Amino acid sequence: MKYIIWIAIFLFLQGCSVKSPLKVYTLHSDTSLKAYSDKFKDKTMKVAYPQGLKEKMGQNMQFSYSDIEHGSYQNSKWSNTVEQLLQGILIQTLQQSELFGGVFSYTSTVQADYRLESTIFDFSHRVRGNTSYAMVSIQFSLIDAKSGRMVKGKLFNYSIPTATTNAKGYVDAANIAINILNKDLITWLKV
Repeated sequence: MKYIIWIAIFLFLQGCSVKSPLKVYTLHSDTSLKAYSDKFKDKTMKVAYPQGLKEKMGQNMQFSYSDIEHGSYQNSKWSNTVEQLLQGILIQTLQQSELFGGVFSYTSTVQADYRLESTIFDFSHRVRGNTSYAMVSIQFSLIDAKSGRMVKGKLFNYSIPTATTNAKGYVDAANIAINILNKDLITWLKV
């Protein structure tokens, strides 16, 4: 009888300690955007590592239930840091757009004509009751690499409704925001 009680307790504790599997998500975008402009055709660009200002980004997926309640999903995360995912998408999108003669990571030893810097103000899941949004707010600065002067700058803000209030809904909406951002960024750079 004593053994049966211990086995029952053991099985009960095992059932309580079962964790949900960790889900890993990534950002993706349509990189088939073409930009027909002669303005930068013979110029090169380096894409700087995006800087986050508010919360620590990393691989954690950020959410908020109010302006003062913030947290990170425990069973869902990004496949890499948000900054690295964004930098990779920006480089790939700009390369595929053929707007510039060459697009490189900031760590490249190539002497570039321009540098694209970005500051992330918000990249989070805003949940308010039964509705939620993927929030993306990024400021870009196009810098003349030789003079160090800013050519132009722009803040891009997106609030995309999610289909669900969980991490999967957030990721799907964030990817929609990234696709819109890429189109808007290419259009802005062309002018």
